[in-house]
Amino acid sequence: MAASSKSLPGPVVAFDIEVAGLEWEEVDEASRHYLMSRERRRSGAESVDVEALQHRLALVRGMGRVVAIGMWNMDKDQGAVLVHGSGCRWEEFDEMPGTRVYRGNERELLEEFWKLAQTWGAVVTYNGRAYDGPVLMTRSAMLGVAPSRQLCGYRYRVTDHCDLLDLLNFQGATRDSYSLDYWCRRFGVESPKGKMDGSMVASKARDGHYDEIAEYCLRDTRATADLFRRLEGTLVPLFLQQ
Repeated sequence: MAASSKSLPGPVVAFDIEVAGLEWEEVDEASRHYLMSRERRRSGAESVDVEALQHRLALVRGMGRVVAIGMWNMDKDQGAVLVHGSGCRWEEFDEMPGTRVYRGNERELLEEFWKLAQTWGAVVTYNGRAYDGPVLMTRSAMLGVAPSRQLCGYRYRVTDHCDLLDLLNFQGATRDSYSLDYWCRRFGVESPKGKMDGSMVASKARDGHYDEIAEYCLRDTRATADLFRRLEGTLVPLFLQQ
């Protein structure tokens, strides 16, 4: 049954991204030196664990490729995913019945995302204001793709971007942050975690297992949408009063 959002302007769409960090060998020498210097200053250590740094490149803006974008339209209760591949057309996604998939290169995925995003009302994410939004906008700019909307607008307004991590942190009032999986379990939402987690995206991408990445991304996106539904009538209204 479709679940229509009553608190935010529609259509309300949850989204989530998956990023594959570059191989260390793909990073130019000057950038490697810069990242290692930053890591030394951050850790206070004399040496840098280069292997650990390599595994975190997906978290460094400009050092990863967007390989999947999951979307869940809460007004229609329908999921869709953009994922690395070829074809540039929408078709049924067999791995998750009832959802659709669009395959293309990174630039094509971003172009399709921004075309869709300009038709949405509010977006819902988990840590999207600090990560997903900036990554999408930065990678788009690097590839010469113009974003169709601002994903990191005024932090305290939830009617255009409702970031559930911000909301559950009471927009900075609490000290600790917890994972999406943690809050899903607290609120009785089906956990998105299964055989795969975010640390495996780069290796899955190298091996060409993009449908596995797409399914993982969609599960996270659906969990984000379901968590929002649990909060829509309780916590979200408190932030609409600001």
